[in-house]
Formats: sequence, structure tokens, C-alpha cells
Amino acid sequence: MYKRVLLKLSGEALGLKEPDSIIDVDSLDSICERIKALHDEGVEIAVVIGAGNIWRGKLAERIGVERVSADYMGMLGTVINAVAMASALKRYNVESVVYSAIPEIQGVTIAYNADKVKKDLSLGKVCFLAGGTGKPFFTTDTAATMRAIETECDAILMAKNGVKGVYDKDPNVYKDARFIPEITYKKMREMNLLIMDQSAIELIENTDIQILVFSMQDLDNFHKAARGINVGTICKKGE
Repeated sequence: MYKRVLLKLSGEALGLKEPDSIIDVDSLDSICERIKALHDEGVEIAVVIGAGNIWRGKLAERIGVERVSADYMGMLGTVINAVAMASALKRYNVESVVYSAIPEIQGVTIAYNADKVKKDLSLGKVCFLAGGTGKPFFTTDTAATMRAIETECDAILMAKNGVKGVYDKDPNVYKDARFIPEITYKKMREMNLLIMDQSAIELIENTDIQILVFSMQDLDNFHKAARGINVGTICKKGE
């Protein structure tokens, strides 16, 4: 069992099953149940979640929102999702804190500080790290990688929708896409795989932090991945 992990979720993980809602309650509760189970086993958990259920770049282009403003809108969307998840965890008696890289919202978020996050994690609090990097032009992949390094996580658990791990090309487009159960960061960069940004790979490439990529369709994968079991693809340092 890893001692400290960063759980990386896409905004779509919260589901869009209800046509008039950005957050599906059943999806939210299912994820919170998995977080509680890990928390109860003593795993220290940080969470970075995207905002794809609220705001997407393609919509920004259609509306005519310029890039910097669109990126900040996305960062605000991650705060909304983080606050929703933190609130839901209260029903499971799990204490959590929402940190944000963009200016704090009094009574709702706390300004991100790596030392404070590490202290809260050691006290058993689930820490949501929202607001991306606080700067435009960076994705939540890069933010998650930076935060995992800064808060000294052992692994990043990257839950994906629709795929069970890393492939040599998009399996939703190419029927002959080859599944890769284990890969080094160097190889990921050389193959230009799109499982995460190149900038994120460069940040983590020479660290001992592993990334476990797995399908969140099987919710038991959260627990297995936290135990270091390869339920998808393990990405790690090496040649």
C-alpha cells in the first residue's frame, strides 16, 4: 500500500448522466466511497480534478473566449468540483480541505502551500488541490505532476474514462491500438503518447514517483492501484 498518493480525476468522472446537472450524485458518491475506503486504511490522499464536466476548450472557441480567460474559467471549474467532492466527503465522516492555486475564497478554499498540504495529509485530511497551477497555458496533468512532486507523493493514481490504461495510439479511433501494461517516462516522451502532457512527463521523468493509469469503470481499481497492483498501466522512471 502506498503511504501517500495523488488521485488524478477528470471532470467527466463526476458524470453527466443528469441532463440538467454538471455533477451526477451517484458518480460523486461512488468516488467518495472509494476515497473513504483508502482513507480508512491509512492512505494519505491528495486529489486533483479537472473541469471537463463544466468547461471545455472547444466551447471557449465557439463562444470566442480568448485563451487566457478560458484557462482561468477552467481553473475556477476545478474549484467547483473540488468543493463539491469535499462537501460530499462530509457525509462519510472524512475530513477534507480545499486548497486553491488561485486567490482563496474566504471560508471555502485555502491558498495553496505545499508545507501546509503535507501537514494536513499527515493528519489524515484529504486535500483537494484545485485551481490548476494558478497560471494559464498549463493543464491539470501538469498541475497534478507538480503537486505530487511538491507534496512528496509516492504515486499518482490516474483514473480514466473509457480506457483501461496506456495504448500506443488512441484505441477509440484505431482498432489495432496496442495496450501497454508497463512503460517508462522516457519511452512515453519518445513515443509522444497523449496519456499526459509532454511538460508533465518532463517534470516527473527523473523522480521515483510512479503513475498508475487505470479505468475507473471498475471502481475496485482505486483500491488495487493504491496497493501498487497493476490494473492498467504502470509508468515509471527508466530507459
